[in-house]
Amino acid sequence: MEKISVLTAKLKKAVAEEGIGGLAGRTKGYLARAKKEKEFQREKSRVYRDILFISGCNEQLPHPHRYRVVHQMEQLEAGGYTCDTVYFQELKPWMVRCYGAFVIFRCPMTDTLREFATMAKQMNKPLWYDVDDLVIDTKYTDQIPFLDRMQPEERQAYDQNVRNMGELLSLCDAAVTTTAALAEELKQYVPEVLINRNCASDEMLLLSEAVLKEKQKKNEADGTAKKVRLGYFSGSATHLDDIEMIVPVLKQLLGKNPNLELLIVGILELPVELKLFASQIQMEGFVDYQKLPERIASVDINLAPLTDTIFNRAKSENKWVEAALVQTVTAASNLGAFAEMVQDGEDGVLCRDEAEWLEKLQWLIDDEPARKAIAGRAYGRCSRECVTIFHATGICEWVERHWNLRCAFVLPAMEISGGIRVALLHAEMLVKAGAQVSLFTLEGEAEWYHEGDFHFPVLSAEREKLQGTLDLAVATMWNTAEFVEQSSKIRKKKYLVQNFEVGFYPPGSPYRIATSATYRMRSPMEYVTISKWCQNWLREEYHTEAAYLPNGIDPSFYPKRGRDLQGKIRILIEGDCSAEHKNVDESFRIVEQLDLEKFEIWYMSYNGNPKSWYRVDRFLHRVPYEKTPEVYAACDILLKTSLLESFSYPPLEMMASGGYVVAVPNGGNLEYLKDGENCILYPQGNLAEAKAAIERILTDAELRKKLDTGAEETVKERNWKRIEPQILEQYLGK
Repeated sequence: MEKISVLTAKLKKAVAEEGIGGLAGRTKGYLARAKKEKEFQREKSRVYRDILFISGCNEQLPHPHRYRVVHQMEQLEAGGYTCDTVYFQELKPWMVRCYGAFVIFRCPMTDTLREFATMAKQMNKPLWYDVDDLVIDTKYTDQIPFLDRMQPEERQAYDQNVRNMGELLSLCDAAVTTTAALAEELKQYVPEVLINRNCASDEMLLLSEAVLKEKQKKNEADGTAKKVRLGYFSGSATHLDDIEMIVPVLKQLLGKNPNLELLIVGILELPVELKLFASQIQMEGFVDYQKLPERIASVDINLAPLTDTIFNRAKSENKWVEAALVQTVTAASNLGAFAEMVQDGEDGVLCRDEAEWLEKLQWLIDDEPARKAIAGRAYGRCSRECVTIFHATGICEWVERHWNLRCAFVLPAMEISGGIRVALLHAEMLVKAGAQVSLFTLEGEAEWYHEGDFHFPVLSAEREKLQGTLDLAVATMWNTAEFVEQSSKIRKKKYLVQNFEVGFYPPGSPYRIATSATYRMRSPMEYVTISKWCQNWLREEYHTEAAYLPNGIDPSFYPKRGRDLQGKIRILIEGDCSAEHKNVDESFRIVEQLDLEKFEIWYMSYNGNPKSWYRVDRFLHRVPYEKTPEVYAACDILLKTSLLESFSYPPLEMMASGGYVVAVPNGGNLEYLKDGENCILYPQGNLAEAKAAIERILTDAELRKKLDTGAEETVKERNWKRIEPQILEQYLGK
């Protein structure tokens, strides 16, 4: 109620200040922006890219986001990957459709992320958790003294956030992190960890180079330095204990060296012990990263002290890299990433204890040539080894090894015909084998296709919308082949030929030529087919070799019912009567020859409607696929008169349900239909023979027994479980 009252007050205020017209204008503007935003999201949701970074940090904590999201995106983009980023509280469910993998950076578990991760896992899309601090378990964060200064409710919220990060980390497939110490700890939570050290971005290098030129000009003009400046760039208040560790050293140095100055940048208060030297100390607040190179370049020695805790041993060497790029020498604690990366006395200075800090800092204060030599060597190394573009290979190769095979089936639309059904069954097999599979369509607005436990993202088959890499794409009809052939983002291209589609169009149609051209493509295209008939005409007429992938059936999907053939016999006619090659008219001419007092005629068609002269007792239009077994089980005889079929599923489906088949032989169905063994075939156009075949089934018990046995063997041979390994071998090579 309080929220409503606040909203009402705002509404009254707007009306008072702007009037109803002004309020209406504001509302119209808002609605227009909302519509535009919705359209943008709609368009964005049709684009496929490689990797989405989901960031747990926003502008309130920009430094980690910059290094672990923006800079890693730059590395991956330098390696040819396409990336996007989204703040975790702005994550939308549709985004899981549009990327091949997800990097989750320092995000706590939320209901949205739990649902998102579950969906990604169902689709075999990898989840990699990136973290640059041990903020994944309170056993680590309890070692940060600063947290003890929090109010109880603040600490409780902080600790819960840490636990939530750990929960999400444990749900991921692997972790990406910055240091060896961090990696060792993370191995307790995930099976694999990649160390991808923090790198400076190309922009940071550009900014540093500009600052460095100015610094060199200034040094040339000033000659030998009279003042020496130390600099401590803390970032956040959690580093208070680090600077306090060397306060005794700083106190001695400031007292001993009147020419020494100290610059402290960040969210820190000046330690009480140093207030005596306030005239030598300059305090600055938080500095934007674009201005940071100039501030680091303004000092002679960069300080990077760390107290020796497991939390600090896991921290990265950022401070050394940032200083090196502007040729400022760094003195750092000899632990963690500094010990791993810095060569003491060569490209930096490492200190083990208070005595070493005092000794080595005094040496650097006194020896300007040594400072400059060390800083120069650090610059030479970091500008080559610690910049995103020159340090991209490692993460790119790791990502490449850890993809699940990225596959796509390209469909004309999401209208589920027999051929599309086969492609979807292949897709399901690939998912079960561990691949991620997307569906790309030429038409339609569908965003998902759900089939049982399988959830397939549906995306747009436009080249400009395929911006991510696919390991394999399969064209499923002639008009989808061009998309597969011409896309440079597809590594392996296959064309699943399921019929002689030239025959779908009458002479003179431009589609005949366009279709024919797809059977002899010049670019690397591997042809596969579900029919030996298709395999033969591809070889003989187009000199194109195609691998054979037999079609199959799931017998458990079709309830088997024995037919006693008593009472009225139900005949099923199936096919689109508007498609000439389906030859449905002939089926209805055959039933005209029968005694219709003894027969009931069911007609099932997805597209065409029955013609006026058809004798139809029940018309079944657009029957959902999952309901078709009920239709077959309810009928006794399938009458199938198609002239052109690459395989023809209805006879096999009728066999699986225990019914009988009378059919015209064609190039596709002869692959499994055997006259007198599992069906009765008759010559196309011979209506009398077709009528006789139906009557034989009704009167000849021995024939029925033989047909039952033959049908049972055929269904057994065509069981998908027997065929699946052959299909996976073709797609996966295993």
